[in-house]
Amino acid sequence: MASEIHSTAEPLAATVIGGYLGAGKTTLVNQLLRHASGLRLAILVNEFGALPIDEDLIEAQSDDLISIAGGCICCSFGSDLTAALMDMARREPRPDHVVIESSGVAMPGAIGASIGLLDDYRIAGIVVLADTETVRDHAADEYLGDTTLRQLSDADLIVQTKTDLVSSVQRDQVEQWLRQINKTASIVTAEHGSIPVEVALGHHYTDAAASPHADEAYDSKVIAVPQPVDPELIAEQLAVPDTGVVRAKGFVQGRDGDWYLIQTVGKRWQVLRDTRARRAQLVCIGLRKWLDWPAIEKILQQKTAV
Repeated sequence: MASEIHSTAEPLAATVIGGYLGAGKTTLVNQLLRHASGLRLAILVNEFGALPIDEDLIEAQSDDLISIAGGCICCSFGSDLTAALMDMARREPRPDHVVIESSGVAMPGAIGASIGLLDDYRIAGIVVLADTETVRDHAADEYLGDTTLRQLSDADLIVQTKTDLVSSVQRDQVEQWLRQINKTASIVTAEHGSIPVEVALGHHYTDAAASPHADEAYDSKVIAVPQPVDPELIAEQLAVPDTGVVRAKGFVQGRDGDWYLIQTVGKRWQVLRDTRARRAQLVCIGLRKWLDWPAIEKILQQKTAV
């Protein structure tokens, strides 16, 4: 999914988390808050009752705002998500990332499209959860099936939840079924709602020797890009599912001498022009079993014809 090159300061990143009722959205959001790694997350929900925050995380609570340990917050947006997003962009201190938890019947793609119209925001990804034990039953349901399939089709990243409740054979069968539903999304598994923050939200630490995740199912690498390249071509090629890259983020120097921030998740990619000199390198992360490091390094080290 192509994105235009922007020349302004980096917009506020927003991730939409979707999925049918019971897929595990609340568990994932609480896990992100618990392991935010210093990120100031803002969680937006329709109403607080729809997303119970673990009590031990809450520092203070008012009618429409929950303050959470580590500088994170949770806000209710009611029926006006756009107004809540604009208010969030003006907050001081500004959050590092906004997460919108959609209802079980909402279309996360439509929410993402609305956010994409706001100048202060960029879509960091549409994450849709699928309960491995029940997703195919929901997809076949006379009343819920169409909604479930449309939610899965909207996803840049599909998270198979509750994989600890099924056999490895069933988990793999569901994964293959999901790949038929959405051929371009990245698919990862989560036990007890746990996936690394950088996988769910795309926050990589590109000056580190490696991405800070600790999940043995994932691998990551910082790859130098010493020569000027075509940033859009790099981003587009990294977003091809065959590479196995779930998330990528980093800086490259273009042929025009400017610096560019590249970000990818599943089929979605974005290139932002950056006026500051940077270290030319990208962090790529994915599941160990799918990553094709030789292909990835070939993409990043290619010389672009003038």
